[in-house]
Amino acid sequence: MLFGTKEPRLKNLLIVEDEPLIAFDNEHFLATHGYEVVATIDTAEAAFAAIAEGGIDLVLADVRLNESDGRDVAIRARDAGIPVLFVTATCPVDAPEIATGCLAKPYTQKELRQAIEAIEATLDGNRPKTLPRGLSIYK
Repeated sequence: MLFGTKEPRLKNLLIVEDEPLIAFDNEHFLATHGYEVVATIDTAEAAFAAIAEGGIDLVLADVRLNESDGRDVAIRARDAGIPVLFVTATCPVDAPEIATGCLAKPYTQKELRQAIEAIEATLDGNRPKTLPRGLSIYK
């Protein structure tokens, strides 16, 4: 593409969020910006099933979920070779061992997109162009 934007490598996203408005906003925003949202789900069990099916490039996971834990989702994704970006009010202490990064809530949609781009750059061995407020990158 000469003047267009580059196609993201982390294109297929799994959103694990139990707050319906946040989940809907993230899904809509990301879909309109060139990402494929594989699924938007609100429990660890549903995330485990989606991870087992494959086809996911990045998991966006809240830590506190309805009757389950986003940390478990991150561990399952990590074991499947899928990077995880926590999107949560409080990053868990063990986040550096189980996730690629953590974006602190509240965040703007622009910051979410910048966080995904920063994770992609880091995974590609490059320095991110922009680090949004509230983003920690671990690997």
